[in-house]
Amino acid sequence: MGHDARTFERIGSQLIHEGRILTVTNDTFRYADGKTAEREIVHTSGAAAVVAVDDEHVWLVRQPREPIDEPDSLEIPAGRLDPGDASPMVTAQRELAEEIGKVADRWTPLTTYWSSVGFTSEAVHLFLAEGLRDAEGEHDSGEDERIEIVRWPLTDLDGLVAQVDDSKTLLGLLLFERLRHR
Repeated sequence: MGHDARTFERIGSQLIHEGRILTVTNDTFRYADGKTAEREIVHTSGAAAVVAVDDEHVWLVRQPREPIDEPDSLEIPAGRLDPGDASPMVTAQRELAEEIGKVADRWTPLTTYWSSVGFTSEAVHLFLAEGLRDAEGEHDSGEDERIEIVRWPLTDLDGLVAQVDDSKTLLGLLLFERLRHR
C-alpha cells in the first residue's frame, strides 16, 4: 500500500513574531505526493478552564475581551498554562482560586480540545470542579483583569447557554449538562 496522500512533514519554519503569550511561525510542509504548502501558525502554551458548580449554581466570570470588542464576556474561569505549572489541573486550580476565590474537593477532566485547528496549536484542558468552598486568604485576579463573579442557577442552564458565545464556556457547559443527565 502506498503513502497516504494526507501524510506530511514539516520541512521548514520561519519565526514571524515572538510575543509575551504567543509565537507566530510560517511553516513549510511537504506532503506524500511531493507538493508543499506554507502555513502561518500561532503557538501558545495552552490553557485550562473550569466548570465550577455547587448544589445550586455554576460559577462564572464576566470580563472585558478587547480582541472582540466585548466589555462583558460571560465565561467559565480559565487561564494560560504557565511554564512552572506541573499540569493543566494545577493551572485550573490556580485560576479557580484567583478568579472566584474557591477551591474544590472533586476534580474531573472533561476533555482537551484544540481551540482552532486551522491556525493555532493551542490546546484547552476543560475540568469540572465540585465540592466548592472558599479559598484561604484573599483571591486576586491580577491588576490587569477586571472580573465580575457571576453565580448562575443550575435550573437555568438553557438560559445560560443562550447568553454565552465563548467556545470553552459553551463546550464546558454542554459536557457538564451531558454528565448530569447520565
